[in-house]
Amino acid sequence: MIADNNRAVVEALLFASSKPLPVETIFEASGIDKKELNEILTALQEEYSSDSRGFSLEEVAGGFQLRSDPRFSAQIGKLFAARIRRRMTRSSLESLSIIAYRQPVTRAEIEHIRGVDSGAVLKTLLSLSMVRILGRKEAPGRPILYGTTREFLEYFGLRDIESLPTLEEVTELLDESEGDSEEEKRGEGEEGVSED
Repeated sequence: MIADNNRAVVEALLFASSKPLPVETIFEASGIDKKELNEILTALQEEYSSDSRGFSLEEVAGGFQLRSDPRFSAQIGKLFAARIRRRMTRSSLESLSIIAYRQPVTRAEIEHIRGVDSGAVLKTLLSLSMVRILGRKEAPGRPILYGTTREFLEYFGLRDIESLPTLEEVTELLDESEGDSEEEKRGEGEEGVSED
């Protein structure tokens, strides 16, 4: 009976939170032994991962969060049509990826890599809570250092910053997609050629 009650407590906490809950936070709120708590979280993850569920329990941004199944994104999109999440521009994504992979990084370093002014983009990323100020660099002018936030991890569904694909993996994916698009172009050209 106690185990069932503890499980219900964990479910209630996860359901009530709009942000990922670290194990420590769940422990402090519930008072459940950490070993039992980890067993409950594992059991819930397994139970919710079934195809008959519309949600799952994911480990994201250093905590656990109930998340809807991507299969139902169209229906959920209709439900929240008025609250559509602001899409990021290409320049925002470029700057964000530089910050994610090079953090802590200064504005000058970001601009050196991108080749354009990034002041407005950094302000936008700060306002979206994707980026935060980590401090100042011990260099002339003491420029501000930027890094990613928990919101960044949550937005992209990452457990931690180490979960980012390596630059080699990204390069391989880009090479594969370029190869695929060239094959498609060649295929389209071949269809247009007729034998006379």
